Amino acid sequence: MLEKREFYINGEWVAPAKKNDHHVIDPSTEEPCAVISLGGQEDTDKAVAAAKAALPGWMATPPEERIALLEKLLEVYKTRAEDLAKAMSTEMGAPIDMSRSSQVGAGTYHLDNFIKAAKDFKFEAPLGDHAPNDRIIREAVGVAGLITPWNWPMNQITLKVGAAVVAGCTMVLKPSEESPLDAMIFAELMHEAGFPKGVFNLVNGDGAGVGTQLSAHEDVDMISFTGSTRAGTAISKNAADTLKKVHLELGGKGANIIFADADEKAVKRGVMHMMQNTGQSCNAPSRMLVEASIYDKTVEEAGEVAGKVTVGPASEEGRHIGPVVNEVQFNKIQDLIQKGIDEGARLVAGGTGRPDGLNRGFFVKPTVFADVTPDMTIAREEIFGPVLSIMKFETEEQAVEIANDTVYGLTNYVQSGDGERRNRLARRLRSGMVEMNGQSRAAGSPFGGMKRSGNGREGGLYGIEDFTEIKAVSGWAAE
Repeated sequence: MLEKREFYINGEWVAPAKKNDHHVIDPSTEEPCAVISLGGQEDTDKAVAAAKAALPGWMATPPEERIALLEKLLEVYKTRAEDLAKAMSTEMGAPIDMSRSSQVGAGTYHLDNFIKAAKDFKFEAPLGDHAPNDRIIREAVGVAGLITPWNWPMNQITLKVGAAVVAGCTMVLKPSEESPLDAMIFAELMHEAGFPKGVFNLVNGDGAGVGTQLSAHEDVDMISFTGSTRAGTAISKNAADTLKKVHLELGGKGANIIFADADEKAVKRGVMHMMQNTGQSCNAPSRMLVEASIYDKTVEEAGEVAGKVTVGPASEEGRHIGPVVNEVQFNKIQDLIQKGIDEGARLVAGGTGRPDGLNRGFFVKPTVFADVTPDMTIAREEIFGPVLSIMKFETEEQAVEIANDTVYGLTNYVQSGDGERRNRLARRLRSGMVEMNGQSRAAGSPFGGMKRSGNGREGGLYGIEDFTEIKAVSGWAAE
C-alpha cells in the first residue's frame, strides 16, 4: 500500500506535526489503496506562514515570468499524465480511459487556456479618456486557500492554481482527503517546474480540520472552494470574522429542456451527459424537462439508452462508468432512489442495489425516473449519482418555471431548433451557464453559478480576475 504522509510546504516535503493517518479507499474494491496524514493547526499555520512570506516577492515578479513558469508546469504536467490518470482512477473511481482523456485532459486544457488568457490580461490600464491621470491596477488578493473536491480533481486544482499563479497570489492547497494522490503528484510538478519556495503549498486534511483552519485563518486573504453547498455555507461563516474574499463553486440541479423540435440526438446526449463521471458532476443535467408531445417516446428512448450504459471497475479499459466515490455517497444515492420509488416516480431503468455481477465496490445502477413532479425529493435534491429525473411540460413558460424552481443555479441546457426560442430561454433561465443544442462552452468561458450554486467565476480572464483586487489610482505620472 502506498504511503504518502508528508506535506509540501515552503518548497520541500515535510512530516506532519502530529501523526493522524487516513486510509484512501479504492471505491472499485472497497480496500485501502494508500495512507496519508491529515494535517492539524500547526501544519496549516506553517503552510500559511510560508505562503505569506513568499507573497511580496511573488507579487513583484513580472507577469511574463509567472506565465513562463505556468508554461513549464504545463510541459511537465504532460510528462506525468499517466501517473495522474492512474491516481485518479484508483482513488475516486474514474474508469482509466476516461481518467486519461477527461480527468487528466481537463488539467491540460485549463493550464493552456490560462497561459493564453494571461498574455491578454491587463494588470494596469487607464480609467478612460476622460481621466488621463487615473489608472486601474489589478493586483493579487494575497494568500489564497484552495479547497478542491474529489469528483474532478485535476480540473479544479488547475482552475484554481493556474489563475492564482497568473494573478500573483501565493497559495495553500487542501485537496479532498478522498482523492489526495493526484494532488501530491501535482505538488511534485510545481516543484519540478521551478516555482519559488512558498508560492505553492499542500496540506492534506478534511473539511472539519484543515478546511476550517484555512477559512478562518487571519493570514489567508481568500478562499476558493469547490464542493457541496452545505460545506460552502460553513466556509462562508468561518471566513466572516476575517472578511476574506470567498469564492464558492457549489452544487447544482441542472434542467435540460427538450422541445419537440430538438435534434434527433438530444435525448441520448442528455442521458449520456448525466451518466458521465457516474453522475458526479455539479453541472450534470439531472432534470430532463420534456415537451408533452414527445414525452412518451423520450421516456422510452431515455430508458433504452440508460439500459445500455455498462458499469465496471475503474481499472478496466473501456467506455463504462465506474463506482461512486465512497460508501457514504453510495448509501445516500440508494436512499434517494428508494425515495423516488416511494414518492411515486415511475422507474424506467436501474433502481436500487448494485448492477448484476458486481457484489463489491460502490457501484450504482444507471437509473432513470419518469413522471417526476417538482415537489418530489429527487427533483429537488442534488443526488450526485447516475440518476436522471424526467418531467413533462406543456408550454415554454411552464418549462422556464420548472427549471427555475430550485435553490440551485449552475448550468441549464436547452435543446431546440428554434434560435429565437433558445435565445429567449438563455436570458430567462436563472443559472450562471446555459448550454444549448449540445454545444460546449468555448475555451475561456467563465464557469460558475448563482443562488446556492455559489459565486465567482473560474476559467480564462474571468478566473484570473477572481484572484485579483482592483486598485484605483489618481495622479498617475505620464510614462
